[in-house]
Amino acid sequence: MFLVVLFICTVAAFAVSAVSGGGAGLVLMPVLRMGLGMEQVPVALSLGSAASSIARIGAFCRHIEWGIVRWFVPCSLPGALMGAWLLQYVSPAYAQWMVGLFLVANFPMLWRKPQRGVAQRAPARPLLVCVGVLAGAVSGFTGAVGLLFNGFYLRYGLSKEHLVATRAANEIALHGVKLAIYAYFGLVTGESLVAGGVLGAGAIAATLGVRYVLPLISESVFRRVGYASMVIAGTAMLLGAGSELVARHGLAVEPRRVHGGVDARIHGFGRVATLELRRDEAPEVEYEVALSALPEGLRARAEALAADADHAMVEVVHSLTRRRFELHVWRGDVMEKYKL
Repeated sequence: MFLVVLFICTVAAFAVSAVSGGGAGLVLMPVLRMGLGMEQVPVALSLGSAASSIARIGAFCRHIEWGIVRWFVPCSLPGALMGAWLLQYVSPAYAQWMVGLFLVANFPMLWRKPQRGVAQRAPARPLLVCVGVLAGAVSGFTGAVGLLFNGFYLRYGLSKEHLVATRAANEIALHGVKLAIYAYFGLVTGESLVAGGVLGAGAIAATLGVRYVLPLISESVFRRVGYASMVIAGTAMLLGAGSELVARHGLAVEPRRVHGGVDARIHGFGRVATLELRRDEAPEVEYEVALSALPEGLRARAEALAADADHAMVEVVHSLTRRRFELHVWRGDVMEKYKL
């Protein structure tokens, strides 16, 4: 059932991707997570994206801007190696969450009036080098780079056919190198190969159909659909990566009404913090710290106040304008609080 759903979603995603300039990989990440582990998603996405790039090169090869490709590709390969290497130590959810934020930030572009007569100019070589390395690193780490760099292509006035063709040429070598790196690091599994094969079949089917539709779409519609896809893909990434990070770090919020306001206990990363919101006071955040974390003068005073206590706890309290420390001391059933 998972593979059937994946194929249907792949055809739809890559069809929209061809019309909007990219983004299928980013949109399909949450779907792949239904049947694959987080570390297998980049492998499957690279297989499907490689098949899509091959199909797009075949359909739009005469529109490739080789001046961009010959600088972008060599610089992206070391970045891909670094990104794939990071997969062994860091969850891709962190990168996906940051990429999602970047994509969602393009929401205002949906309402910006398209510029007319944008002059096409060759991007500077240093910029091509930086973009290539960054694109390779993000792609190696997450398995997809998609719409993240569409703004870079659009900035230089590439037409819809040129954008689709140039992106495909830039990414085909990148996907091949990534797959070799994933295999070397032992990240390729039978499940990821099957899912990647389904992605590839759906991507090719979508590209063959869309090649006849793309010439009928105006440049302004192409750009608006592209930005809309960026926002949708970013929202999907934030939701998927957010749920992964919540589960990984035990993030939780426990609100509680108190006299004059609300307290919210925030759990995460093995710690607990409390946000205090009062009607007549500035918001404060407090959390427990070790006695040894106090400045030397305050530590000596706290040790003296806590002498012979059954239990002592130090909290640091942050407000908008200052920081202070509080000492809680228990002797039997009696608790005393001191502001240090």
